[in-house]
Amino acid sequence: MSPALIPLAAASSTTEHRPLIITLFAVFVAATLAITVWAGRQTKNASDFYAGGRQFTAFQNGLAVSGDYMSAASFLGIAGAIALFGYDGFLYSIGFLVAWLVALLLVAEPLRNSGRYTMGDVLAYRMRQRPVRTAAGVSTIVVSIFYLLAQMAGAGVLVSLLLGITTDAGKILIVALVGVLMIVYVTIGGMKGTTWVQMVKAVLLIAGALLMTFMVLLKFHFNISDLLGSAAAKSGKGAAFLEPGLKYGVSGTSKLDFLSLGIALVLGTAGLPHILIRFYTVPTAKAARKSVNWAIGIIGAFYLMTIALGFGAAALVGPAAIKAQNPAGNTAAPQLAEYLGGGVGTTGGATLLAVISAVAFATILAVVAGLTLASSSSFAHDIYANVIRKGKATEKEEMRAARWATVLIGAVAILLGAFARDMNVAGLVALAFAVAASANLPTILYSLFWKRFTTQGALWSIYGGLFSSVFLVLFSTVVSGNPKTSMFKGVDFHWFPLENPGIVSIPLGFLLGWIGSLLSKEESDRGKYAELEVKSLTGVGAH
Repeated sequence: MSPALIPLAAASSTTEHRPLIITLFAVFVAATLAITVWAGRQTKNASDFYAGGRQFTAFQNGLAVSGDYMSAASFLGIAGAIALFGYDGFLYSIGFLVAWLVALLLVAEPLRNSGRYTMGDVLAYRMRQRPVRTAAGVSTIVVSIFYLLAQMAGAGVLVSLLLGITTDAGKILIVALVGVLMIVYVTIGGMKGTTWVQMVKAVLLIAGALLMTFMVLLKFHFNISDLLGSAAAKSGKGAAFLEPGLKYGVSGTSKLDFLSLGIALVLGTAGLPHILIRFYTVPTAKAARKSVNWAIGIIGAFYLMTIALGFGAAALVGPAAIKAQNPAGNTAAPQLAEYLGGGVGTTGGATLLAVISAVAFATILAVVAGLTLASSSSFAHDIYANVIRKGKATEKEEMRAARWATVLIGAVAILLGAFARDMNVAGLVALAFAVAASANLPTILYSLFWKRFTTQGALWSIYGGLFSSVFLVLFSTVVSGNPKTSMFKGVDFHWFPLENPGIVSIPLGFLLGWIGSLLSKEESDRGKYAELEVKSLTGVGAH
């Protein structure tokens, strides 16, 4: 980066203010670690580690679900997308919120009644255990790693912003630090520690977003029209900034890409492993449904505030300054906080930047802990305990396997996160949604609601949806072909024209599950399906 493009935050992170920034940041991280250690001491058995002892109330779980869901994509990615692309950036918020209706109406209650700890429990109830648990475990781990990439990218950008780090080596080191912290959170705290951290983080994130929203509106005398007009003027795009098409209407391909993105966002939530396991932390299915209602209210309020954050960043900071710091726009919200606090080089600006960035970092840590817990739990419970050990593993052995899996998954996330550090985190999360909707959602819905669904259908659906979505991503501009935002720069082997594969891989996942079941020589166990139906709808025999 040339001297003319030295980032805004690098200038603000002067020797005078850096100790203050580091101190405030360290206090937030230490507080979340203290909560994790406290909760970890209460983790006595597998139920505590995987499901928090099923002791959380509907409100507590709703708060934790919203904390799990309002990730780096929500705070950093969406604010950046709105700041750079206006109306089209806000479409992420709409898709993320509407997706909860699918989770509420189709998944939350039946899943809570039917399973124990993981998605594999639901599938194994009426199908052959070993193949479907293996498939469920593989899918859970892959989806979680895709989602982890976004959080790692967000963390690298955030801490670099605070400390004025501009070198690639420094950013990679930060990604590694986040991975280590993530491993500590899960291995010590389990579900109890993760849930409490997510609750605290949700409150802090809402408070921080509310404060910034108020300050942005105050700047424009609470006149939203003035805010939008100023954002449009400073964007350099004029009225087009406030209309559809700036990002997704340039060509027929981009319009198709938007359709693919929308399908992935709306259907993906109900298949995300770290969201699915949250339904097991409450004592009843009714509480699971109520927790989703709470989550929808909290998340909806937050996404409304992203309008002020994104357009406020466009109007007050400007797209040019945001892109100079991060081409994907991930630093828009922290840069806006610095401006609102008093500007570059001021104590107020440094303080608000540190506080908001620390809240965002706590957000990332909580989400990566939830993701890692979901994937390590699936490995330990589905693959290790029920496939490798054939149901003979003790709870202690299962929990030990989960902790080792956490270390391995953390290492993979660190390695891949180093390559994804310059990508927009909202776009990365959208890929995780596409993979989840392609592999997990068809299998869950067929298993719960279609009596002719078979083991072969489940395997075709999971592996078909998983491999098709990942394959198409590998050969898209997400991985190569875009010199600014691709994971691997300087090479181009892409041929798939869309950034999100959902429009192809999601229908394919549903189709393969249907064809696989019809072509299967195995007879579906109608008796087991009847039992599962009664259990999922009434809760009789649920854990």
